[in-house]
Amino acid sequence: FDAPIVLWGDEPLAPYHRPPLSKGLLTGKTSVEQLALRGPDFYAEQQIDLRLGLRATALDAAARRLQLDDGSQIDYGWLALATGARCRPLPVPGAHLQGVHQLRTLDDALAVSQALGECTRACVIGGGFIGLEVAAALATAGAQVTVVESQPRLLARSFPQSMSDYVAGAHRQRGVVLELGRGVRALHGSQGHVQAVELDDGRRIDCELVVVGIGVLPNIALAQDAGIACSGGILVDATGRTSAPNVLAAGDVANMELPAGSGRPMRVRLESIQAANDGARAAASVLVERPQPLAAVPWFWSEQHDLKFQMAGLPAPDDQTVLRGDLASDRFTLFYLRNGAVAAAHSVNRPAEHMLARKLIAQGTRIAPEVLADANADLKFFSTSARAAG
Repeated sequence: FDAPIVLWGDEPLAPYHRPPLSKGLLTGKTSVEQLALRGPDFYAEQQIDLRLGLRATALDAAARRLQLDDGSQIDYGWLALATGARCRPLPVPGAHLQGVHQLRTLDDALAVSQALGECTRACVIGGGFIGLEVAAALATAGAQVTVVESQPRLLARSFPQSMSDYVAGAHRQRGVVLELGRGVRALHGSQGHVQAVELDDGRRIDCELVVVGIGVLPNIALAQDAGIACSGGILVDATGRTSAPNVLAAGDVANMELPAGSGRPMRVRLESIQAANDGARAAASVLVERPQPLAAVPWFWSEQHDLKFQMAGLPAPDDQTVLRGDLASDRFTLFYLRNGAVAAAHSVNRPAEHMLARKLIAQGTRIAPEVLADANADLKFFSTSARAAG
């Protein structure tokens, strides 16, 4: 791509990795210096005009012009929207007390890290991936941690009952207290600082630190106000094209059309770094006039305590599940079969099996459940056979 590239963002920092913010940065395994997505010379070498601390306020898709909050305008040949998402606010009294944090940016993570050094009791509101990663990091740092989740089980959007039960047991074994099926009525404090979380049954959880992780909202306002089709995100096809000419979208903000055969749902907004990379790669293929629709199997990962979760594919509620390994060993893979073919897999501390599962899913490999469950069966054979048959 030979045309000039201007990259701007509303944070004053050059692009950085976000996944470590809820993991290594809080535990001290990752330093701030290690977060940079690229070295300081990269942008100049690639002739990318990096403009930081600027927010786009209006888009005129017909004129191909963007308005920025410093009053300037920029005309574009192509526009890529990677506006991401923002944290969903906690709509209860006391949510704005000192000591109450969300986690999305580096500044957020540094604030949590600083607060952690001054507290012994923490409450995490939200039992999704971010909430559980933060809970694990806080517990590792020595805090007494309670997780409050409004659903009756953890990770209800992503995991079946068996995996939810496993995750809950793993956190409890490592000292985290879980309050499942409980809402938050209010946060209480003294002299402007949080001191307790009041649950919907009237009980109070004493704490000096609260981290709210109850999901995100896609930043679609810029696109929506410009008349670009949005529904649960900016609607894009498998190459990242929006409904507006010469406008692409990728990342957490994009509600992307899935490739054929990837399973239900046929359109989804995936909140993961890998999905952002894959979607951006598809969008970039349009810019260089060699369109390559998204074809990669979606995959995700999470680190909680000493557990590494690696997930591939998108399971459906009626998939057949097959366990390979032992839950009690903290080393296993739960496979999901759809019409006899491997459609998804959730692995814990089995990275090689996760990599193999991604190949099996991509190939639509059919494996008998009893064979899949047999720890002695060589699954590489099935991957090789499917590749040869193809």
